[in-house]
Amino acid sequence: MKKILLVAALILPLAACTQTEKGAAVGAASGAIIGGAVSNDVEGAAVGAAIGGVAGALIGRASEPGYCIYRDRYGRRYTARC
Repeated sequence: MKKILLVAALILPLAACTQTEKGAAVGAASGAIIGGAVSNDVEGAAVGAAIGGVAGALIGRASEPGYCIYRDRYGRRYTARC
């Protein structure tokens, strides 16, 4: 369990590319670690990850007001004003 949480905490922030995604990833990883440590079970880690992910996404989104993510016809993502 601890190994899974550690791997998730290290990989999830690397996969995120926008500030909102980074905030969600860091929040989910932090929430899972804290939830698992406090409750000492998987259910607490899952609840912590969900709450942390939502909170992190909201905080990340607030730091990029007015920007949206678009995809071009080749599937590449780019950020521009909404």
